[in-house]
Amino acid sequence: MNPKAIIAARVAKELHDGDLVNLGIGLPTLVANYIPNAINVFLQSENGLIGLGPSPSEDEIDPNLTNAGAQYVTLKQGGMFFDSAVSFGIIRGGHVDVTVLGALEVDQEGSLASWIIPGKLVPGMGGAMDLVVGAKKVIIATTHTNKGKPKIKKQCSLPLTAYKEVDMIVTEMAVIEVRFDGLHLIERHPAVSIETIIEHTDAELIINDVKLMEVNE
Repeated sequence: MNPKAIIAARVAKELHDGDLVNLGIGLPTLVANYIPNAINVFLQSENGLIGLGPSPSEDEIDPNLTNAGAQYVTLKQGGMFFDSAVSFGIIRGGHVDVTVLGALEVDQEGSLASWIIPGKLVPGMGGAMDLVVGAKKVIIATTHTNKGKPKIKKQCSLPLTAYKEVDMIVTEMAVIEVRFDGLHLIERHPAVSIETIIEHTDAELIINDVKLMEVNE
């Protein structure tokens, strides 16, 4: 499995039957492809959809059916459409069980920077700031480094999307929980040592009982 597939498959294990889940654009959308058939998860897109299915094949593409990142999606039986005002009412009202977002940086306090690199043109923050505050659980799905530079930092250096709202970080190397006392390393990829994870992490990690990630290569 490539790094993004490892991350998406591991995040999918955090979802439970009946959860209402929002998947952010980019890597998080891959999570839909790894949700077990045995559980029924309701995927929401903030542009006004609930009931998203796996990514479509070429012959399944409906040009009128896209997620908030303008990617083509499928809709499961019973899926629904509504306007963005209703969608953000659901988000801001605290009805989303889990949101999965990417990150430019995330720090040991659980703060997230995901929307802008100063000096670069960006479309805007989008719904991320609403999702990280409104969702009951916030999971960051991200590669551990960016061209070798740690993305998990002592303190974010980029403008924040949210302050102390992240609950879990899943990378291709590790699963990390954000708790009141800092970042707890709870799982590592079987092919990656704890020493390697520490080397590629700027933040301080609390290490006690570290299990192996279940990875289907």
